[in-house]
Amino acid sequence: MKVGVLTGGGDCPGLNAVIRGVVRKGVQEYAYEFAGLRDGWRGALEDEVVPLGVPEVRGILPRGGTILGSSRTNPLKHDDGPRRVRDTLAAHGISALVVIGGEDTLRVAAELHRQGIRLVGVPKTIDNDVCGTDWTFGFDTAVGIATEAIDRLHTTAESHMRTLVVEVMGRHSGWIALHAGVAGGANVILVPERPFDIDQVCAWVQSRFEIKYAPVVVVAEGAVPMDGQLVVKDRTVDEFGHVRLSGIGEWLAREIARRTGTDARTTVLGHVQRGGTPSAFDRWLATRFGLHAIEAIKDEDFGTMTALHGTRIVRVPLDEATAGTKTVEPSLYDEFSVFFG
Repeated sequence: MKVGVLTGGGDCPGLNAVIRGVVRKGVQEYAYEFAGLRDGWRGALEDEVVPLGVPEVRGILPRGGTILGSSRTNPLKHDDGPRRVRDTLAAHGISALVVIGGEDTLRVAAELHRQGIRLVGVPKTIDNDVCGTDWTFGFDTAVGIATEAIDRLHTTAESHMRTLVVEVMGRHSGWIALHAGVAGGANVILVPERPFDIDQVCAWVQSRFEIKYAPVVVVAEGAVPMDGQLVVKDRTVDEFGHVRLSGIGEWLAREIARRTGTDARTTVLGHVQRGGTPSAFDRWLATRFGLHAIEAIKDEDFGTMTALHGTRIVRVPLDEATAGTKTVEPSLYDEFSVFFG
């Protein structure tokens, strides 16, 4: 059997570990052949396929990004997209696909499976917002990077007695903001799941200054003020209909400075959260996902996704995994409210 592998959506620490796990087990235990589709679904549409074997995956475990490249291409938005994907697979003798991606990439995978393409999904996103799995690889690395940044920013905030607003990724879910904010000792944490009251934020900030302490505010890029709207840099959208986020941090710093009469600055971590070497946990989880994905291919258990439940890797239907977005539970967010202000 010949198996295709693609990585779609935003790059993420741990992608190469999945590819390595898939190929090593598939070649060594099942004598499968492999091919890589370049740049996610774009390679499937445009017939860009490269050899993928044990030599190609040597040494890639600690590398960030993806050796196959990635894109936010949506084949369902292109003329005859599903047919073109099938034609590419047929032209290269590819019998099944391992699709590694986040909610958008996996929703496409679920639809293509319904149209007859044999595939297995692997959940990937630093946002940790894919349903059906306790954790996604990339999240642990992103939280570690954000926490280190917050630790560093505390010292410069204290040196100048100013508010520092740290904007982290999180379009629909505040997992990174909550985990990194708590770990980094932030005084305010704002998430998309809970519209915030700017007056309350300023009151928390002011209370810190009253005890001669410089506050740090952590905000997810998708956080929204009460009675307000999403703050973005522009309104252009990608092929999945997503606007480019980032902007809430700058808006928040301006409002804090204006309303409190104190200095406030913004740090937008942006793509630094995605880049670089994956953490030990992400390497471990991504490797296990890869090993179990190729087992699902062997079992012909198509239309499923590998998932972490506790310490076990299980398979869940792609339709179930892509039915919604995993968000921060209100009770979990409220656990940490004692540290606000």
